[in-house]
Formats: sequence, structure tokens, C-alpha cells
Amino acid sequence: MNTSKLSAIIAVAICVSASAFAQTTTTTTTTWTDDQGAAITSYSTTEKYPSITDPTLQPTVGMVLPESMAVYNLPDTIKVEDPNRYSYSIINNHPVLIDRMTRKVVHIWN
Repeated sequence: MNTSKLSAIIAVAICVSASAFAQTTTTTTTTWTDDQGAAITSYSTTEKYPSITDPTLQPTVGMVLPESMAVYNLPDTIKVEDPNRYSYSIINNHPVLIDRMTRKVVHIWN
């Protein structure tokens, strides 16, 4: 077998091996509505969950909330595909949706 054919076979084998070991992820996109944000705010008021008030804290999507910040279960009125995946907090009087596993902010209502 000549060198160029052997090199081509090795390159194909490496590509196949790399793709076999590549991580795959599945993302479920949930559209969050203003009505859900209003429902969370109302529910927090009813349950007397306080807002975290810190003018220097400007949460952004992807930000990880510190363990010291309180998060709460979604109200039963919020229907999503996987409700156990999400929690929320109220920061500077705005509801903020959090992924429970990572504590990352996934949505912010203004």
C-alpha cells in the first residue's frame, strides 16, 4: 500500500473515532412569556418570598447565582415540559429563571 493511501485511511479512521466520541447535547427550548413572569411575581408576593435587593447586581442570562441566594420552586400554575429543571428568584423586583442543576440564569423578565 502506498503512503498516500495509508495516510488517507488513517485520517478517515481518526475522523470516525473522533465523531464516535464526540459529546452530543439535546436542548429543549422553552419560550417564556410575560404572563409567566407576572404569575411568578404574584406567587412570590403571595408566598412572601422577598426580592434580593442589590443595585450592583445586574443578572444576565448565563450568570451563575451564588449558593447564598435563595431560589424557589416554580408555582404549579407555570406549565413547562420539565418543571423540576427550573427554579426562580426575585432579584431587584424582577423574576429570574434558574436552571437548578447549574444555578445559571436562563431567563430574566423585566
